[in-house]
Amino acid sequence: MSGLVEKDILAALDAITASGDTQSLIAADRVQGLVLRDGNIGFSIEVDGLAPETLDGLKAQAEQAVKNLSGVVSVTCILTAHRAAQKKAPHNSASTEIPAIFKRIKTVIAVASGKGGVGKSTVAVNLAAALAKAGNATGLLDADIYGPSMPHLLGIADKPQLSDDKNLIPIQADGIHTMSIGYLVDSEQAMIWRGPMAQGALMQMLEDVAWPDLDVLVLDLPPGTGDIQLTMAQRIPVSGAVLVTTPSDLALVDVTRAIAMFEKTQVPVLGLIENMAYLDAPDGTRLYPFGEGGEAMAKKVKLAHLAALPLDAAIGMDGSHEAFQKLATRISKSIKETA
Repeated sequence: MSGLVEKDILAALDAITASGDTQSLIAADRVQGLVLRDGNIGFSIEVDGLAPETLDGLKAQAEQAVKNLSGVVSVTCILTAHRAAQKKAPHNSASTEIPAIFKRIKTVIAVASGKGGVGKSTVAVNLAAALAKAGNATGLLDADIYGPSMPHLLGIADKPQLSDDKNLIPIQADGIHTMSIGYLVDSEQAMIWRGPMAQGALMQMLEDVAWPDLDVLVLDLPPGTGDIQLTMAQRIPVSGAVLVTTPSDLALVDVTRAIAMFEKTQVPVLGLIENMAYLDAPDGTRLYPFGEGGEAMAKKVKLAHLAALPLDAAIGMDGSHEAFQKLATRISKSIKETA
């Protein structure tokens, strides 16, 4: 077992001074949110006032300094900045201040689940693709800060480019404008962040990204209920949320918990999506590996049963499957009805 402690990490970062600063990162109070867990290290560096062209080098230098320590398994460093307008905002306005980007986004759909492993991200990607195929200018934001899966699902290994005003340019896939924290960090790095760091990363992927005018933005939320969901409810004008679940009886408790969270934060829940609901055998027989409880579950929690999606490895990520086309149409209709 290594004797790695926080003071070792801070000492390594204290030896680094950002270009343009007269004090070290630690003395200038630029290092925030340090987390050490089983050799996995996460921290952020506040970069206000630093020249943009120096930031990549600073990040690499900080990560390498920490990686050189004995006992380190992985290092995740995130660059953050606090805009002047946000600093001047009244303390009690944080929960109601809506970022300016949403003046150019007509509809925001949150895709959520009470627990992991139900295929939520697959549903989010296919829903976004189906909406794009229907003629909507569509964005897809991987808001699962702790476990981003969009790069893998979409087969994207590229890093986002920077616009002239130093904002990240979304990566296009199947006609969708996409952004994920997974585009910015090593896929093998563990996401070991404190809540405020994760919340800040989410808002930066909204505010510091050159999103075009969008008809709809699909948010792929982390599973469960936590900091990211709270930030979404406070800062993002969500038109409606959809809950992805499996038809298993055990999923009901998780669904109920997620519904309670959305109700408490006054986010409309459009309905339930039953994923992995059935399997069509080669002989035409329809099998229900997890039971047929989807519609009964929706009725029990008083939600619309939006779709029963098949368990089919042949389904791609382009939204072309008929089930996703119908789902996109029904969700669009539900949003109009709740507007």
